[in-house]
Amino acid sequence: MTDVVLALDVGGTKVAAALVDGRGTVLREARRPTAAGGWAAAREAIEDVLHGADVRGVGIACAGPIDTVAGTVSPINIADWQDFPLLREVAELVPGVPVELAGDGVCMALGEHRFGAGRSSDHLLGIVVSTGVGGGLVFDGKPFGGRTGNAGHIGHVVVEPGGAPCTCGGRGCAETVAAGPHLVRWARERGWNGSDAGGLAESARAGDEVARAAFERGGHAVGLAIAATAAVCDLDLVVIGGGVAEAGELLFAPVRRTLTTHAGLSFLDKLRVERAELGSRAGLVGAAALIG
Repeated sequence: MTDVVLALDVGGTKVAAALVDGRGTVLREARRPTAAGGWAAAREAIEDVLHGADVRGVGIACAGPIDTVAGTVSPINIADWQDFPLLREVAELVPGVPVELAGDGVCMALGEHRFGAGRSSDHLLGIVVSTGVGGGLVFDGKPFGGRTGNAGHIGHVVVEPGGAPCTCGGRGCAETVAAGPHLVRWARERGWNGSDAGGLAESARAGDEVARAAFERGGHAVGLAIAATAAVCDLDLVVIGGGVAEAGELLFAPVRRTLTTHAGLSFLDKLRVERAELGSRAGLVGAAALIG
């Protein structure tokens, strides 16, 4: 293989490694549950896909917080990884090539910008609405991580002052309203008897008023967070992916309605919201794109 990059995508539930070519095509992939052992799971996934392949670099996407200066990660949902030297550990497995680290939201945004729904825009926000709400920014066609690599954490924009406690230590973050488990919890507290966001979407499509209200509330929270971020960052496109986004217009319709009300500045007139195209591989493809 030539012009191949090793990509690693580390999240709270799974670790994925892949070989990705210059067109964003995943050539070989391996996945492990994060609970299977943290770094051991990541190392096994890397070894499974390498098989002696020559790669020209390694791109790493990881849930945050991260520290791109120190090369360490402290994902909220991986308790054993606090200031874990992920960049160093990966570099020792694949010596002699450049290794780049970025947040998983940044990599999702970069992947969609290069090869997915964001190809038409150089100033975009990528959002993943799933078990959490993550995000990343692309400015002038380049990934933007900010001072430490953590820019774009849209899930922790406050949309309900004094609202529910968040795992980040704050209260009322968009994640506490719109993430899948929170949608489900809110609906169950009001009489819905299902167990997951997929079932909640099915109930909403069937006309269940509580389920529909849950998505309305979640979409409104996402819309508020987008309005604030777009105004600060002068964006023209938002790409939304993740498991909750698979509910389609149940989520997207209230997002767009909220933007109509709250994104009133003239330079936001053409702000678009689109569904992500790369699915669960966006982080891998974007991680590979970190390498030149």
